[in-house]
Amino acid sequence: MKQREKGAYWRMIRPHTLTASFIPVLLGTFIVIGEVELKWGLFLAMLIASVLIQIATNLFNEYYDYKRGLDHEGSIGIGGSIVRDGFTPGQVLTIALGMYGVAAALGLYIAASTSWHLLWIGALSMVVGYLYTGGPLPIAYTPFGELVAGLFMGYVIIGISGYIQIGMVTTELLIVSFPMALLIGAILLANNIRDLDNDKENGRRTIACLVGHRRAVLVLAGFFVAALVGILVGVFVYGVTPWVLLSLFTIPLMVRAVKRFWVKREPVELMPAMAMTAKVNTLFGAWMVIGLMVARVIT
Repeated sequence: MKQREKGAYWRMIRPHTLTASFIPVLLGTFIVIGEVELKWGLFLAMLIASVLIQIATNLFNEYYDYKRGLDHEGSIGIGGSIVRDGFTPGQVLTIALGMYGVAAALGLYIAASTSWHLLWIGALSMVVGYLYTGGPLPIAYTPFGELVAGLFMGYVIIGISGYIQIGMVTTELLIVSFPMALLIGAILLANNIRDLDNDKENGRRTIACLVGHRRAVLVLAGFFVAALVGILVGVFVYGVTPWVLLSLFTIPLMVRAVKRFWVKREPVELMPAMAMTAKVNTLFGAWMVIGLMVARVIT
């Protein structure tokens, strides 16, 4: 029983999705640590808070999709805590709120150590995390889901992670935020392409629902291209270290994901493409972090 429960809790947090929150923290931190000594307490607090907010957002999504009758035992791409693992909706909601509580406490520590303005940004991030699938008009059900996710999990997380280390937001932070914001948006877009038919039936108005499968795949390809252009501009125009170009190793994976989305339509057939898109985000960010570390060591 204990082993089953451990597995259920592990599935609940959806660990394969969490790179979308901790990679931006690493990126925002490592791009500035050459200028100051790393403040480990603030770094760890930011890392844990970001991951907790994402887990809570995932749980809010699970709770509200179940309440709206969208999730069932055969649903693809869900955590399944309620419909498969036997958690009650109340338990899922309580765990999500508990994680928000811990994240809020960490946010207080970060704000008290740096700037109280960050408290408002953190509070806004938590509200948006809840409203992403909660409330009368969930953001995830509109064409703005990708934009909002990219803005907060790209620009906001990276910006705050750098700011709490050096007390300012640099041009470099903004530059590396751009491709990461696009790739985080790409994960949501890929998810919406996979769920297009089901979303249409349930009245969602995502980008994929509005433009259709093929055009949505072209938009996804556009996100990938724009991310690549962004990193090239950062290096050759704004002087970001060329070592971040290690992220270009993800191009073959981008191509494979787009090809799979282009030729397949059934949700179960699109799961590998969905996984590839998430892996692009992880590896693109990881390669940039590695590049930044190499640059700091050799300069």
